Amino acid sequence: MALSATAQTVPATRIEGDRLKPVRIWLYVMAFLVLCMVVVGGATRLTESGLSITEWAPVAGTIPPLTDADWAAEFEAYKQIPQGVQNGWMGIEDFKLIFWWEWAHRFLGRVLGVAFAVPFVVFLFQRRFSWNLAGPLAGLFVLGGLQGAIGWWMVSSGLSQLTSVSQYRLATHLFAASLLLLALVWVARRLEPRASSGAISTPAGWPIWVLLVLIEVQIVAGAFVAGLDAGMGYNTWPLMEGALIPRGLDVIDPFWKNLFENALTVQFNHRMLAYGLVAYVGWLLWRQFKQGGFAGMHGWLPRIAVLTGLQVLLGILTLVYRVPISLALGHQALAFMLAGATIAYLADTAPRK
Repeated sequence: MALSATAQTVPATRIEGDRLKPVRIWLYVMAFLVLCMVVVGGATRLTESGLSITEWAPVAGTIPPLTDADWAAEFEAYKQIPQGVQNGWMGIEDFKLIFWWEWAHRFLGRVLGVAFAVPFVVFLFQRRFSWNLAGPLAGLFVLGGLQGAIGWWMVSSGLSQLTSVSQYRLATHLFAASLLLLALVWVARRLEPRASSGAISTPAGWPIWVLLVLIEVQIVAGAFVAGLDAGMGYNTWPLMEGALIPRGLDVIDPFWKNLFENALTVQFNHRMLAYGLVAYVGWLLWRQFKQGGFAGMHGWLPRIAVLTGLQVLLGILTLVYRVPISLALGHQALAFMLAGATIAYLADTAPRK
């Protein structure tokens, strides 16, 4: 709802001067902060730090443990959950290492909330945008708050029976984060005066929307790979278990569970989706070349193609080197950058009313 409302209520012809420039900068900064959240969240996942804080205290949790007694209490709470029992070897200093990752992830989320709310109120009183635009922007704030709630829902799945968070909830959390970034970029691009300047002979159209859907499906598929630690196995490319189509893709009954709970199948699907994306982007390049080339706003398409190629390369390197943190975080961040470039292309070429 926020996306369509923004596109309809803020045509470029109504922008007076460039009073919206600070608003655009603010939205781009917010999108960057969301990307930072994704990277820190990925590091939290890779270091198995996400369950180190066992309660959700939106206000009190801003302050980390300050005394030895505070640290002892946090550590004792952690030792009561299944992962803490499994990590019985861990001492207080080991615990602090994983605690700080999770605390930083949550603290950055709080910073993001403040960084959205304060400028929003300031810009509203400065009348830099209309009340019609304020509604969709407030919707983005609600979406950000929902992301925090989903994050705790995800963490809570690992506090009673599991030794890690549910891969289903992890995928939901990452998908919600991607939607937030897409919404921020869309609104910012629609407020660009140049977004509708000049003639756009052919909008990006449905093929690019299909591309965006495929990218989002791949992001979710990557979340299942992360949730099952599926990248830690089958570390060869292009073959898996010595074959293009390995055996064992359907060992779980009913079959559909293999798509989400069988590490072999989850990684296989992630690979196949990547191949499909590369082929589809290649077709989009050929199609746009035949229709008039990459002038103007259609210059986004070659950039998307480059990002896609880099993403595939990072994915392969991440796999064959058994998921080093630096490569894995780069792979995840680049996926969000690819999605952001795609929504920017769609926003820039979409007709305005």
